[in-house]
Amino acid sequence: MKWRGILLCTGIAVMATLAGQLIPLIGAAVFSIIMGICVRPFIQMDKINTGVKFCSKKVLQASIVLMGLTLNFKVVASHGWSSLPLSLSTIAAALIAGLILGKMLQVKSKLRTLIAVGTAICGGSAIAAVSPVIEAEDEEIAYAISTIFLFNILAVFLFPAIGHMLTMSQETFGYFAGSAINDTSSVVAAAYTYGPEAGSTATIVKLLRALMIVPLCLGIVFINRKSVSVRRIFPWFILYFIIASMIATVVPIPVALSAAIKQLSLFLIAIAMSAIGLSVDLKQFRKLGYQPVLLGAVLWFIVTAVSLMILSK
Repeated sequence: MKWRGILLCTGIAVMATLAGQLIPLIGAAVFSIIMGICVRPFIQMDKINTGVKFCSKKVLQASIVLMGLTLNFKVVASHGWSSLPLSLSTIAAALIAGLILGKMLQVKSKLRTLIAVGTAICGGSAIAAVSPVIEAEDEEIAYAISTIFLFNILAVFLFPAIGHMLTMSQETFGYFAGSAINDTSSVVAAAYTYGPEAGSTATIVKLLRALMIVPLCLGIVFINRKSVSVRRIFPWFILYFIIASMIATVVPIPVALSAAIKQLSLFLIAIAMSAIGLSVDLKQFRKLGYQPVLLGAVLWFIVTAVSLMILSK
């Protein structure tokens, strides 16, 4: 039943939040992922899977919409516009390299397309949107999502360390995380671990990047002469985030209420991250074979390198 998974994720998030207060350098989001991974072997996932999926997707989206109520729309528009060249560069690098290197590594055509799209734009969401358009098999979808998911988890731990090593400001790290980490959940987790300004900046950058799934799908549809529903592939929660930011800009929200909304948003992120941790199936990674994982690793490195090069200019 759904409520069992939700309760478990919430319980883990409470413990992770307490741990994050004791060790702020790690933070609640990262603790949630770690605890989720540690708990998974001791539970029956089939009994809680529905609730876990709800938390990893819907609760995460709700946290981002709430976050919009704490951000001025002028800031959102400014960060979004200034990050556009960076996002387009990393997306182009991932797509081009994915198609070329995937062929060299003899990764099947549809699988390499899914891995390239997932790395370029928004992880599992992009894979889910593109897979019916290219008529990918269930096994190919599972392999692509598992590959991307592996590097999403690694990014949560590695990117803050890279940021500190390069002495990045919070704003710069926000641009870095938002443009180079695959999935929205991992972007949020890594960036808020680095700091609140990094978190809000990375979220804005990432949401703009996620919107690129619409023109990409339409381009694939045009090439393959397929049909697709724009309403189905459009990430509607991004529109709700923008509306929330507009409301916060027009309607004065008391400081105390804004702080409470931010804390609620961060707690919902912790709940979503616990669901991400519970979703880590280490056995699945053994089935992948080295080619898809190697392709994912190389693409991840390329996107990270392109982002760092552009930000260093």
